[in-house]
Amino acid sequence: MKQNKFLKPIYLLFTLLLLSSVISNTQAQKIKWNKVKVLIYTKNGKGYVHDNIAASVVAIQALGKQHGFGVDVSDDPLTFTDENLKQYDALIFSNTNNDVFDTDAQRVALMRYIQAGGNFVGLHSASGTERKWRWFKDMLGGTFFWHEPGQSFTVNVLDSKNPSLAHLPAKWERKTDEFYFVKEMGVNLTVLAVNDHSTIQKPAGKALDTFGTVFPSVWWHEYDGGRAFYTSLGHQKEDYEQEDLRKHILGAIEWAIGPQKARNYGKAYATSPTDEVRKK
Repeated sequence: MKQNKFLKPIYLLFTLLLLSSVISNTQAQKIKWNKVKVLIYTKNGKGYVHDNIAASVVAIQALGKQHGFGVDVSDDPLTFTDENLKQYDALIFSNTNNDVFDTDAQRVALMRYIQAGGNFVGLHSASGTERKWRWFKDMLGGTFFWHEPGQSFTVNVLDSKNPSLAHLPAKWERKTDEFYFVKEMGVNLTVLAVNDHSTIQKPAGKALDTFGTVFPSVWWHEYDGGRAFYTSLGHQKEDYEQEDLRKHILGAIEWAIGPQKARNYGKAYATSPTDEVRKK
């Protein structure tokens, strides 16, 4: 039977509206915080230890209480086993620094967690963690190089829709923070915000000109089966009492977790920290 020519546009409009509704509902789906559990890891190896760690833990615990998600805290590398890590939707390395594992088995447990679909959030000096371990640096997105002395500078927000930045103005003024430079950066990072070096008043040395007058400070990417989010911001312990940084961290956790799903250890394959990443 020949289709009525007047009905065809109606069918098309209905299809478009239905598709739009599906997309909107998918985008509108919020994370089910009461189903979320995270681990804050705070281990530091030999070297500088930030005095902001306790404040960061208090801040994330407060977010957990406010939004209804579970928060465990540890500085013990023995917590890194398949059996223990599989319960967590995200691992938050809060201002970890230098070597934070005692054995390769613990490193492999982190690899397997990510390969099983686990998620990672690195805060501030987490980029200075495990600086000689290639897999970790690639997973985080780079490794710490140096920073300007703590002072005020401007952060340019590139993605105002990302939940870690949606509450912020286009130019986020940091009253006192550390302007980080990171080296060995990945080429597939999605950069969400950059620090504006032209707003630094007392530069200690020559800035890297890789990105002109700005340098990436917040990013995320998918890596080896999981998702990783990193922010270089949050040096001062007082920062973690501020609503802007707390919302930044909450959004980072939300984005890292992404579509909530259980870990699938059937996809984990690592047996050594030096194992090459398998292409999917």
